[in-house]
Amino acid sequence: MTRRPLALTLGDPAGIGPEIVVKAWRALRDEGPAFFLVGDPEALASECPLARLDSAVEAASVFPDALPVLDPGAAAGGGDAGAAAVVRWIAAAVDLALAGEASGVVTAPVAKARLYAAGFRFPGHTEYLAELTADAPLDGPRGPVMMLTARDLRVALVTIHTPLAEVPAAVTAERVTHTAEVTWDALRRDFGVEAPRLALAGLNPHAGEDGAIGREEIDVLRPAAAALRARGVDISDPRPADTLFHDEARRAYDAVICLYHDQALIPVKTLDFWGGVNVTLGLPIVRTSPDHGTGFDIAGRGIARPDSLIAAIRLADRIAERRAAA
Repeated sequence: MTRRPLALTLGDPAGIGPEIVVKAWRALRDEGPAFFLVGDPEALASECPLARLDSAVEAASVFPDALPVLDPGAAAGGGDAGAAAVVRWIAAAVDLALAGEASGVVTAPVAKARLYAAGFRFPGHTEYLAELTADAPLDGPRGPVMMLTARDLRVALVTIHTPLAEVPAAVTAERVTHTAEVTWDALRRDFGVEAPRLALAGLNPHAGEDGAIGREEIDVLRPAAAALRARGVDISDPRPADTLFHDEARRAYDAVICLYHDQALIPVKTLDFWGGVNVTLGLPIVRTSPDHGTGFDIAGRGIARPDSLIAAIRLADRIAERRAAA
């Protein structure tokens, strides 16, 4: 393997991050893909053999025998200091990816409330990564756009953690077209889909039923879809969301442009609750993460499942391979 290993951030060390990182290493140590942890090695205690790195270059050679750890010098601790360490690990991993020392970044879950309390000013990982990479060149439309994948389903979100009462005003033609263009480009570049087909979900029941149950489809979504088709993007007019996700429907498109959080996340988690992956599109680096939170309620009990993290690592490696080949 000529690509560099992936950089995996520890996430909140008080959650299930340390446990699933160790389980992912045990599952992948023989066949890869190789990764190294960016975080505080003390948070892993004696869960597995560790190889403390001086540089990311060493990671691949030691990966079969020990979990490689690159410590950027920020101990986990607690309170504001602990939150600052979590943020620093993310920034360090991004720096390594931008420098070509890591083929991509996989992020273990963080607790947003703890970061906010310490002064973190971004809604989440996605927006923070966009700022960290804002000055790096990108061949294609710039995101960030959040995509979730599960088995044969891909969904991209126009709004993410927007309160439901604010969604109609936030779903603008500009946001819809931007999300669709970034998704269409990423499907070609990162997922190997030569001629992507996008489905656009409606906002209202029955996609508004020609204005009888809401006008957003008429006033915003149909014009946005028409403008996208004029630019060469294959996208449907808004379709009723309740008919978009069954087995037969999924064969008719390569991704769905969803308008709000639960419209996208419910079908993903219903289809593959344990194996969903979060991918950030429109960045100059590869970034994935597991599609779940910190799991504070089960941390330290040894029962956390690493399926989603393993899927995120494998997907990041496949995307990095495609980008390297291109």
